[in-house]
Amino acid sequence: MKKIIILLCLGLVISCKSSLENQINKTEISQSEVKEHVAFLTSDALKGRNTGTPGIETAAKYIENVFKKNEIKPYFETYRDTFNVKDIVGYNIVGFIEGSDPKLKNEFVIIGAHYDHIGYAKTVDNDSIANGANDDASGTSAVLALAKYFSKTKSNKRSLIMALFSGEELGLKGSEHLATRLKAQNIDLYTMLNFEMIGVPFKDRDYEAFVSGYDLSNMAEVMNAQIGSNYLGRSDVAVKYNLFKRSDNFAFYEQFKSPCQTISSCDLSNYDYYHHVDDEADKLDYNHMANLVNKMIPAIEHICNSATKEIKMNNE
Repeated sequence: MKKIIILLCLGLVISCKSSLENQINKTEISQSEVKEHVAFLTSDALKGRNTGTPGIETAAKYIENVFKKNEIKPYFETYRDTFNVKDIVGYNIVGFIEGSDPKLKNEFVIIGAHYDHIGYAKTVDNDSIANGANDDASGTSAVLALAKYFSKTKSNKRSLIMALFSGEELGLKGSEHLATRLKAQNIDLYTMLNFEMIGVPFKDRDYEAFVSGYDLSNMAEVMNAQIGSNYLGRSDVAVKYNLFKRSDNFAFYEQFKSPCQTISSCDLSNYDYYHHVDDEADKLDYNHMANLVNKMIPAIEHICNSATKEIKMNNE
């Protein structure tokens, strides 16, 4: 009888372990998932996704469909946050995943990336379409994968805004518009995490990705504690080129003066195809990308769920 009970208990433990593993496997972000997003966004049919073109309209509809499929609500009346740059009409696509905590849900975390690119560049081997795989279909794929993850797991006590910007290549116009609009609503923004050019790894660093504006806050320290390694570091090259001010995090920093920074694994020193027609989907390392996004999950969950706002500006 004892043997039977022991065997039943062992079977229950194995079953629970298997169930947990299956749950983890279902929520872990795969190479194929990020690759699928990049493949669509970098198709020649989209003609380089320049803001105001039919190609970026196709990209916008694709992002909206990903949100709809995963039952992610629009933050505004629709997913589209419309702005104008002279005679060009642009759209940010903005989704919303409400936090589960009655109090903390009134605090917001923004996860963002830009889905536009420059359209065309100098012709090489009869190719003039600048498909923008690393810049920034890679970051867009991360945001879409994270949106799906949090829509399924509901593991955020604070509310999440999932924002895909256009007009970045026109001078951060989309993010400027959304940041100004959210500031006018007086939302309680805790932090903004922007994903920019995560498609290729570093080869000579003691970290895997960097946080732009590293010295401005303790963001890297807080996130690394959850990742369990020195995964996020300080890029001297990013400091040299002032990349903190050259991506969509900057508009939110200017409006809210809170920790709004970019996560990237490319500081222009480890990729030869910036604004080049050879910035193609086949140049990206999808194992690296999936690994990076999966490493971010426990850090973002901690940011969404900590009792207090642990990420702080260093001048506070």
